Amino acid sequence: MAAGAVGPRGLLALLLLGGLAAGGAGTSPDIRTDVTDVSGKLILSCNMTEPYTGIMGHEWMRGDKIVQSDEESSVFTTYTIEGKKEEHSGIYECIYKTSPMIKAQVNISVAPQVEAYKKSEHGNEGDTGVLTCKNPSFPPVSFWLWYKTGQEPIINGSGRYIIKSSGNKTELRILKLNIEEDTGDYHCNATNFYGWSAATVNLRVRSRLAALWPFLGIVAEVLILVTIIFIYEKRRKPDEVLDDDDGGSAPLKSNATNHKDKNVRQRNAN
Repeated sequence: MAAGAVGPRGLLALLLLGGLAAGGAGTSPDIRTDVTDVSGKLILSCNMTEPYTGIMGHEWMRGDKIVQSDEESSVFTTYTIEGKKEEHSGIYECIYKTSPMIKAQVNISVAPQVEAYKKSEHGNEGDTGVLTCKNPSFPPVSFWLWYKTGQEPIINGSGRYIIKSSGNKTELRILKLNIEEDTGDYHCNATNFYGWSAATVNLRVRSRLAALWPFLGIVAEVLILVTIIFIYEKRRKPDEVLDDDDGGSAPLKSNATNHKDKNVRQRNAN
């Protein structure tokens, strides 16, 4: 037989070894997941479609946090959430404590729940205005849209507008703010597979001189105070001068009396 050739028995041996290797690797059992809403409660469930031995318990996780744990050996496990889907949307994991560990994902998916980072933003004329909206729910937003009340949708890069968006956040930048053109309400719309939602941000543009008004107010107060003090002092001076004159006239009157007494004594002596 030529070198490298494989006979019928050798071929059968290779097939058996391949089958053992595949079986050794094993396959994870099929797990059915579900989310049901019962009387205002969300019930998340995981269920293995076939019996499985070696289960030493279960864990439910949301992100990196364990939200429930038990030591039951059942192929069926549930996790109950109090509240609406919109308040608890996200990715949950049911974990079977086996060796190796087996787990599956349960998703609570809702339409976007858009929120404005700030409902009212302020900017100075000539500066850059930044408006931000976010979506804390799952799944992420697939399409964001900005527009100003009564106007067409804003196109990224057009005019003085720059839009930066990701799955859960969008940002509208307006360059060189103008009081007359840019003041008003802006709307951010979000859409995903389950629906859409929107939020409103009010933009107020102030004049550059607005920052000087507090300083000018202080200066005005100082000037008024100085004027009041000046007027008060000016009105006090005539009274003070009059008092000084009265004080100086008393000795003169006394001297006149002394001279009169002296003349009287001289006449009596004669």
